[in-house]
Amino acid sequence: MKANSRKRLFLSLVLVGLVLTAVAMAFSWYLIRSDAPVGRWVGITLVVFGVGFLVYALAGLASLTISLLTGHNIAFLSKAREQVAFAFLPVALRVGGWLGLDKDKIRASFIEVNNQLVNQRQVHTTPDQLLILAPVCLQEASCVRKVTHDIENCRQCGRCPVGDLLRISKHYGVHLALATGGTKARQLLKELRPQVVIAIACERDLVSGLQDARSIVVKGIANQRPNGPCFNTLVDIEEVENTLQDFLTPEHI
Repeated sequence: MKANSRKRLFLSLVLVGLVLTAVAMAFSWYLIRSDAPVGRWVGITLVVFGVGFLVYALAGLASLTISLLTGHNIAFLSKAREQVAFAFLPVALRVGGWLGLDKDKIRASFIEVNNQLVNQRQVHTTPDQLLILAPVCLQEASCVRKVTHDIENCRQCGRCPVGDLLRISKHYGVHLALATGGTKARQLLKELRPQVVIAIACERDLVSGLQDARSIVVKGIANQRPNGPCFNTLVDIEEVENTLQDFLTPEHI
């Protein structure tokens, strides 16, 4: 699925979520029009909150759509745009489930949306403030030189992508770490406190990480799983290096 198609999938599901919200508001209006006093007060309360939420959500969705389709950012709606994207992710997953859509496709759509929003912020940093965070499943499973505690244990034999990531990290002087899971990843972020993270993982873990690290600039790259999940996975090294170059200040490329 192409990047633009993935982004449109997420936007479409968010729009469905807003339609469902509007339906709930219509039901609230029905309660207002009923003769029961309790029904009227409940309906009025729901409509007031619903209208406020819907207006804010529509403004954020409009900003998000404009940003994704034209590449232009509406500055005063930037916060609403990002809040709507993250707030409606569970809604998109639920609606997609009802429609029989694969959850990883929805997550991939959200990752593309996040990455374009990150690109539009045009963040540049120095190598010491950039971290490449990768999953340990990139390492060849039969390798006896474990790299989770010390990446320098890698001998760059070429049997897995870890050696290429280590080569890139040394060439540009950026941090590189492999995590065994979400807990370890959060610990690494707390210890290193990077300004920018290039995160490599499966779609599920990437989305979880994006939600946990919203105060940090994170760009996600989904790994490739020719052998199934969490076993001898791969990553597009050229994409990682191009992403890294986009983040570094010109004098450090």
